[in-house]
Amino acid sequence: METSKRVLTIPNILSLCRIALIPVITWLYLNDYSLYAVYVLILSGVTDAVDGYIARHYDMISDLGKILDPVADKLTQAILLFCLTTKFQLMLLLLGLLVIKEVSLGILGLWAVNKTKVVKGANWHGKVTTALLYFTMIVHIIWIEIPMTVSDLLTGACIAFMMLSFVLYLMRHIQQLHGNY
Repeated sequence: METSKRVLTIPNILSLCRIALIPVITWLYLNDYSLYAVYVLILSGVTDAVDGYIARHYDMISDLGKILDPVADKLTQAILLFCLTTKFQLMLLLLGLLVIKEVSLGILGLWAVNKTKVVKGANWHGKVTTALLYFTMIVHIIWIEIPMTVSDLLTGACIAFMMLSFVLYLMRHIQQLHGNY
């Protein structure tokens, strides 16, 4: 499927809606409405799935959408991890890794796109990392008295997958910069 330069598409509007839900999720979590925060987070996830489906099946894939969709994901993840650091210290390590990974890959990716004029979408390892991260965050929100061993195992699994994804995306961007795409 070919991408377009279109800006005003249903998937892009849905990605903007996901960004608009971030302050709602934050407020709900920080004001001890954790279950409602999970509901809004699930709504955000559903809109993510719907925007991807619409983009692929109705030929609405756009270069802006390839950027806006992951930005909505990463902003949601970063803010929620920041919220979770108020109760779970190890989340700070996960948040730090997320920020380093996304800033580094964002800069390198922009450089690669500028050089090659090719915008690439997410790979399997990025999707697995995202799914595991959301699962971990939701478990921590719902299971208020989660044993630290379980918390540490889930957080450790996220860190491992995030590091794997970081390395694999780094290799992809370097290959793209060298003309191997």
